[in-house]
Amino acid sequence: MSATPETTYGTGSVPAAGTDGQRLPLFALLSLATAVFITSLTETLPAGLLPAMSGSLGVSESATGQTVTIYALGTVLTAIPLSSMTAGWRRKKLLLTSMAGFAVANTVTAVSSIYSVTMVARFVAGVAAGLAWALLAGYARRMVATHLQGRAIAIAMAGIPVALCLGVPAGTFLGQVAGWRTAFWSMTVLTVVLLVWIVAAVPDYPGSKAGERPRMLATLKVPGVTPVLFVTLVFVLAHTILYAYIASFLAGLGMGEQTGLVLLIFGIASIVSIWLVGAQIHRRLRAFSIASALLVAVAALLLATIANDPVLVYVAAALWGLGWGGVPTLLQTAAGDAGGESADAAQAMLVTLWNVAMAGGGVIGGLLLDLSGSGSFPWTVLVLVLPVLGVIVAASKHGFPAQRTTA
Repeated sequence: MSATPETTYGTGSVPAAGTDGQRLPLFALLSLATAVFITSLTETLPAGLLPAMSGSLGVSESATGQTVTIYALGTVLTAIPLSSMTAGWRRKKLLLTSMAGFAVANTVTAVSSIYSVTMVARFVAGVAAGLAWALLAGYARRMVATHLQGRAIAIAMAGIPVALCLGVPAGTFLGQVAGWRTAFWSMTVLTVVLLVWIVAAVPDYPGSKAGERPRMLATLKVPGVTPVLFVTLVFVLAHTILYAYIASFLAGLGMGEQTGLVLLIFGIASIVSIWLVGAQIHRRLRAFSIASALLVAVAALLLATIANDPVLVYVAAALWGLGWGGVPTLLQTAAGDAGGESADAAQAMLVTLWNVAMAGGGVIGGLLLDLSGSGSFPWTVLVLVLPVLGVIVAASKHGFPAQRTTA
């Protein structure tokens, strides 16, 4: 289905034909959520399949773990240049291209027995992810009227916690029962289904005209963009340091066997957070952004000071999930609002910094574990979240304003 050329409606557009401007096009938005799910699960799936994958590829588990790193590297290196190069493409064509990239990459990963070939496939998946992440939030915004944009992004971003709290355990179980290759084949099958879904249900929109394509450096000068990007980099870094090593942290507390339950509580709280943010973001983006940083800070403080009580660990996991779950929606929305006509460029930079922070969190977390032990994780999170909170509070006019403006 193709939409007629868009007309400006605030920072988004008039919804596609078939909607009345007051309803969410759920079928189309759920396809975007599935795209987010595939993107997130493709990145993290090897973590639950390392022993089996390393045996098949003939390398160590640590070397196999670099399949996650190379994925992030593919996104970091290509998100900004490819976003600029494809700015003129019609949006549906670009979305289909990025999803097709996942189908190819996961298929090659499923059949490869050569480590170098697998690494190339994972890099290609990361490139596809860079295209997708720079596109998906803006796509969701353009499907609806301005007052529904936050909810639309929240629905699309719901694929993240679903992938983390359901997809990774399910993929790990499938890999144990039917072999790790089956898990990647299932991702290919799901992606093919999604491609058909997108063709049938997702409206099309034009890209930027040649003279209107935003320049990345100029976008940094747009008021509000830099604070949002700073918050993205530091907040994601703080989260990743703890999340990537949560099993090690819990093992240090004697709760290693309860890692799954802790992550389940975190995941459920994250889904609740996404629902709350989606329902209220149009009026309370600033309040929710401040609340998110505060909740993560309180959770880190609990884990740092009184984590010897298992009940309080569960409470901290719930607070952490409540604080973190809506963050992707909040930051994507804030970047789109601040960027204005350069929203796609702002989103591309946000995606790049997000993946830089994830890679950096893994490296810094590993160093902290070796040098200071797992007990240093929550203190580090707290130290990093405090300036995040300060920047959000300070960016009251641009970046995280009390009243969202439509330009």
